[in-house]
Amino acid sequence: MKYNFDEVISRKDTDALKIEGMDENWGRHDLLPLWIADMDFATPPFIIDAITDRCKNPVLGYTKRPQEWSDAIVNWQKNRFGWDIKEGWLNFVPGIVPGIAFAIQCFTKPGDKILITTPVYPPYLHVPRKNGRIVVECNLKLKDDEIVIDWEDFETVAKGCSMFLLCHPHNPGGRVWTKEELCRIAEICKRNNILVVSDEIHADLTLPPFHHIPYAMCCEEAKQNSITLASPSKALNMAGMVSSYSVIPNDDIRTQFDAYLNNNELNMGHAFAFRTVIAAYTHGTEWLDQCLAYIQGNIDYVEKRLRENMPEITMIRPQASYLIFLDCKKLHMNNNQLHDFFVCKAHLALNDGFTFGDNGSGYMRLNIATPRCVLKRAIDQLAEGYKTIHN
Repeated sequence: MKYNFDEVISRKDTDALKIEGMDENWGRHDLLPLWIADMDFATPPFIIDAITDRCKNPVLGYTKRPQEWSDAIVNWQKNRFGWDIKEGWLNFVPGIVPGIAFAIQCFTKPGDKILITTPVYPPYLHVPRKNGRIVVECNLKLKDDEIVIDWEDFETVAKGCSMFLLCHPHNPGGRVWTKEELCRIAEICKRNNILVVSDEIHADLTLPPFHHIPYAMCCEEAKQNSITLASPSKALNMAGMVSSYSVIPNDDIRTQFDAYLNNNELNMGHAFAFRTVIAAYTHGTEWLDQCLAYIQGNIDYVEKRLRENMPEITMIRPQASYLIFLDCKKLHMNNNQLHDFFVCKAHLALNDGFTFGDNGSGYMRLNIATPRCVLKRAIDQLAEGYKTIHN
């Protein structure tokens, strides 16, 4: 490989949330942190170069969106996913979760119902509620070791909802939704007058042989009734840049959303917001492909170790992303006991499954975007903890 994903990089004294957040969340800082979804790999050098080049001019002033930003996004989406988007469909958004909040504020009102499929990324539960909306959950099911939608439940709970937050690909299950599934979502949401917000931040992390299909590309109903939120931040490890974008083909939806962003001064990027995206989407293909191959190796490693050493802990093998949802239900522990087991016995800081929704109980989310030697240490610690409950 051209890039070294085995390099261990200390994140101490960098204000890294993964490190500094442990005291607040676990009351201790002696755990191996594999929780928050960023990578321990070095951010690609071409992105660092873009930041360094900008810093050669010592004035970090207000920044206008350059033409190259739009061009880079259009070219990337076309080359990576075959999605032909128009420059006019784009707008800058300062982060995916803020973008979800903006869409909720723009298109719904307090008391409206927001549909989600759980278990799912926790802000899908928190952000609507904090904005005075009602969260309606459709419980996902596990079928043949793959997360699937309960369509009967989805049809039932969709009635009366104003918006659906689609996690595509899914976090924490790593599921890549098929064209047939996406079109079925589009048909149900159109019939019920539900606007779809598709969070596609994990799209670039789709693992071969699976293929990501942008929601707005799957059918005309989806194209005309959706807001897509995307960013290179997750896949190219530049989450700290807080640089995302919206893609909205429908003129009326786009006009309303863009007016909301403009009126609230929310679409002004900071000094590094645009050039880092341009660098990621212009030079990122080789780095990303090698990164995905390394992540595949880490997934294989975890799967093998669980099967050989901890058969009562299994995993939903991700079709996208570097996040593994560990199924610990065979340990027969409640949420508090499972949390204590991972903290006190395995000395790991992972995400508790129940934070992704009630039906995430019995699971833990493991971030494997880390050098293999660090991952080995984590699984060794888990194996040692596992032995203590089987002696």
